[in-house]
Amino acid sequence: MKNIAVIGLGNIATRHRRNLKLLFPQAKLIVMSASGRVPQEPVSDSDYIAKSIGEIIQFDVQFAIIASPAPFHAQHAIPLIQAGIPVLIEKPVSVTQADVQALIDAEHEFQTPVAVGYCLRYLPSAQKVRQILKMGVIGTLYNAFIEIGQYLPDWRPTKNYRETVSAKTELGGGVLLELSHELDYAQWILGPLVSRHVILRSSKELELEVEDSADLLMTTIDGAVVNVHLDFLQRKAYRKCRFVGSEGCIEWDLIQNEVKLITAKDQEIVYSAPEWDKNQMYLEMIVDFLKKINKEKNQCITLHEAEKTVGLIVEMKKTAIEQ
Repeated sequence: MKNIAVIGLGNIATRHRRNLKLLFPQAKLIVMSASGRVPQEPVSDSDYIAKSIGEIIQFDVQFAIIASPAPFHAQHAIPLIQAGIPVLIEKPVSVTQADVQALIDAEHEFQTPVAVGYCLRYLPSAQKVRQILKMGVIGTLYNAFIEIGQYLPDWRPTKNYRETVSAKTELGGGVLLELSHELDYAQWILGPLVSRHVILRSSKELELEVEDSADLLMTTIDGAVVNVHLDFLQRKAYRKCRFVGSEGCIEWDLIQNEVKLITAKDQEIVYSAPEWDKNQMYLEMIVDFLKKINKEKNQCITLHEAEKTVGLIVEMKKTAIEQ
């Protein structure tokens, strides 16, 4: 690997740069801010700061990671796709279906590998839950309860949370887009979901211009009811799921990386690795993307899959009750 590019200078871009240096210590890492500005402060794990996408293309990079705010993903990724440079686009892939379609069209026309960075699919407990449900161990699925909450001011303690991407409408903020991991893996595990009822709230506590809490009622194509709660409000981070079926239930703790199977006669922990380094998800995602580039078997998230998540969010925003 000779040259690699990372677009964006936020927290996730910092993680990607660090991981790329770990995976490819000899590679030259070209970085660019989302706006093309040249930062005054040093940029960790970088070798060159580009001012434009055109300059990045001139470096003949082997692949690029798009980690700019979601509304800019298409404008940053499409010129690279047209130049034949594979791109791994951070989640959510975009904030509009039109932008996603433009990405799909470019990928199809230029036959350039593209994937979307929903890293939770690489979490071992996520793969275990999906396997158990596919095997039908808990029988007919009746309900799924999915919840995530974490206090937004704690996400980036050194920054004013009101000035972060998560809090800005024009940067793709709000819990629906920022916490779209839950919607991605819900459809990955359960299949296509249909939105039935949506309540979006903005609390007085955080005083954001975007929703800081969302309660979503959906159904699967087989009629199971799926309840999803997302928020920026919980002081202690919480991320759990529960799947209830005719023969038992699965309890999944994403933070502890643990899966429990409960039946009428017994309960057992079928997977537990709380000390597992969650940065491994991001490393495996990059390695998997290289498999896609090399036309090897992979589990990369496609643009078509990511479009389903964007489409679900767009539909929810149209029909939501706001409080």
